[in-house]
Amino acid sequence: MRTLIGTHDILMVTLDTLRYDVAAELAAAGRTPHLAAVLPGGRWERRHSPASFTYAAHHAFFAGFLPTPDAPGRHERLFAAAFPGSETSGPDTWVFDAPDLPTALAKEGYHTLCLGGVGFFSRSTALGQVLPGLFAEAHWERSFGVTAPDCLGAQLDRLEVSLAEVPAGQPVFTFLNVAAMHQPNRHYTGQQSDDRVSHAAALEYVDGLVPRLFELVRRRRRPVFTILCSDHGTAYGEDGHTGHRFAHEVVWTVPFAQFTLAAS
Repeated sequence: MRTLIGTHDILMVTLDTLRYDVAAELAAAGRTPHLAAVLPGGRWERRHSPASFTYAAHHAFFAGFLPTPDAPGRHERLFAAAFPGSETSGPDTWVFDAPDLPTALAKEGYHTLCLGGVGFFSRSTALGQVLPGLFAEAHWERSFGVTAPDCLGAQLDRLEVSLAEVPAGQPVFTFLNVAAMHQPNRHYTGQQSDDRVSHAAALEYVDGLVPRLFELVRRRRRPVFTILCSDHGTAYGEDGHTGHRFAHEVVWTVPFAQFTLAAS
């Protein structure tokens, strides 16, 4: 990561609430071909989230605590806010003297852009101002939110406008929080309630827009270091549980991928 700062644009996409098992099953079945085409080996990596709901997970992500590989061991982090005693910062870790990643990248000359999805990015309350407030430019509209069937399409319309306004020579950190998989997602199947089937249909909807997302960020003619992951999963009746913000395998286990998109 240390060698990429300044030469690459950076894209971080959190597929909010996406379960690892659903993501892995769809990739294996060929139902998310656009995502599979960019995943290393065509597969999601199985990892554990540092938190069980959106607000806490994203605070951890922006401090450098991305989802942790589920294999035992000390796993070197991509980037990290400096603090004494860190055992997971290594020779390739980009260590920054700032409280969060957007602030650190802004110090390096990046334009920082946030396109929020779920309510913690809505800017409609004091709490909803915290995460987007870390960025130089942040957007949220109802059409980006959990009840909007084309939430990602609306975000990409805004992304196209925002990227066009950034000077060509300035690197960009784009953060995109996708709300489609979060409840309610039953509108993707016409069901009366949410379940793994509608959750999967939401991911198929997202997959259909992945080519447009990548085309937009690559249009700036820079390589784009990309992180795709979920912040947490969600339960649909497992062991009597529904939703998230509790400790359960389907909540803690998330899909993760990192790769570089070549400049167009």
